[in-house]
Amino acid sequence: MTARNRRWRKAAQLSAARWLVKARWTDAKQIRFPLGRARLIIAAMLKDPFQRLNLDREVLTVSQLNGRARLLLEDVFAQVWVEGEISNLARPASGHVYFTLKDRNAQVRCALFRQNAARIRQVLRDGLAVRVRGKVSLFEGRGDYQLILDMLEPAGDGALRLAFEALKEKLAAEGLFSAERKAALPAHPRRIGIVSSPTGAVIRDIISVFRRRAPQVELTLIPTAVQGREATGQIVRALQLADAQGFDALILARGGGSLEDLWCFNEEAVARAVDACVTPIVCAVGHETDVSIADFVADVRAPTPSAAAELLAPSSADLQQRLNGLQQRLVLRMRDRLHRDAMRLDGLTRRLRHPGERLQQQAQRIDDLEQRLLRALDRRLCSGQERLARLETRLAAQHPGRTLNLLRQRLDHLSSRLPRAMQANIKGRRQQLQGLAQTLNVVSPLATLSRGYSILLDDRGQAIRSASQTQPGQRLKARLGDGELDVRVEDNHLQPVTLPLL
Repeated sequence: MTARNRRWRKAAQLSAARWLVKARWTDAKQIRFPLGRARLIIAAMLKDPFQRLNLDREVLTVSQLNGRARLLLEDVFAQVWVEGEISNLARPASGHVYFTLKDRNAQVRCALFRQNAARIRQVLRDGLAVRVRGKVSLFEGRGDYQLILDMLEPAGDGALRLAFEALKEKLAAEGLFSAERKAALPAHPRRIGIVSSPTGAVIRDIISVFRRRAPQVELTLIPTAVQGREATGQIVRALQLADAQGFDALILARGGGSLEDLWCFNEEAVARAVDACVTPIVCAVGHETDVSIADFVADVRAPTPSAAAELLAPSSADLQQRLNGLQQRLVLRMRDRLHRDAMRLDGLTRRLRHPGERLQQQAQRIDDLEQRLLRALDRRLCSGQERLARLETRLAAQHPGRTLNLLRQRLDHLSSRLPRAMQANIKGRRQQLQGLAQTLNVVSPLATLSRGYSILLDDRGQAIRSASQTQPGQRLKARLGDGELDVRVEDNHLQPVTLPLL
């Protein structure tokens, strides 16, 4: 037994003992059995997992099953290191971080809670290769198996992945990935250059595809290294040489490998060399899941080298099939055109009639129009007679003699009302005049003068209201109730004089 197996067996025994205590006895004081018996129970549980879960003696609910599975996983895998690539990264408002850690064959959910996520200085993103530490657990609510993490760090090609993303963002900002810079592949190329390694299965696969699909195409290999420190310079020189040869298209190809093996196709010099090529270029680096910077810059990306060859190799069978399809379409269209022309000819033939038949139809139509005209005249005459009768009735109702009679009756009525109205108006006016005369007599100064008062007037006829308006020797007129007196001012007493009441 190896040391690793011994450690695993010891951890399993300890886990089984802990589970036995947690699952079977909730009170530690109730545990009463010798150590030897515990070893026998643990040994039996290790041999039979169903006996370990007590499935032979009790029926578990889903919650109990998930709870015991969680305890078992957390005891056996209390702390493990796992390496993989981040995908489906999520950052909810709670501050926790959730993502899926995957490799090429499997994946596992991971949870990095807020207090541990705050210690991570690395910028997390999808596609980043990391190495994580945590415990294996189970989310009982959904029964999902997951890793509860407490540490995360870049792993393996993490630095290369960061450099890959940085260069990708730089070249994308410069527009090297834009669709406007992409050239269309020729439909029927005659000369194709292949930039790849002369050894390996890639060149053999490409030649096999062209030999099977388009043996007439001329292939030229521009050999270069596709891995290692010298590969970058050789690929750049090979692309420049191939672009100057006047090929109809180029294929830049390499087989699969790790990120480090494919890194020469992620160099900026290779990317700019691919962009500088005037000849349309198809990039086929790695497997379908491998993506390089050269793939983004190339005019077309193929998932595999064989697929790149199929894109540029016009299959004779496909051409023959397309020709047959075009021929069938031509025949069908000709038949359809002839059928439409025949139907049109039949329609024109049916429409072409003898002139006598047409004259009969026109005579019948004239008779029909004549009948319609007579009916319309009858209707018009009847409606005119009805309208005339209505107008005569209205004219009789509005005859001038009738109007004169009505106006004469109204005049007689008004003539009888006029004397009464005039007498009533004169009586009202007389009463109003008497009232005004009485009011005027009450306020008239003549009534005051008749009671023994007089009014002094100067030579201009202005009333004297104050002694200060007179001077000694001034001639005045005193107006009385029944006449006037000429008076002369002997003296004007400016001081008030008290007069006895009359």
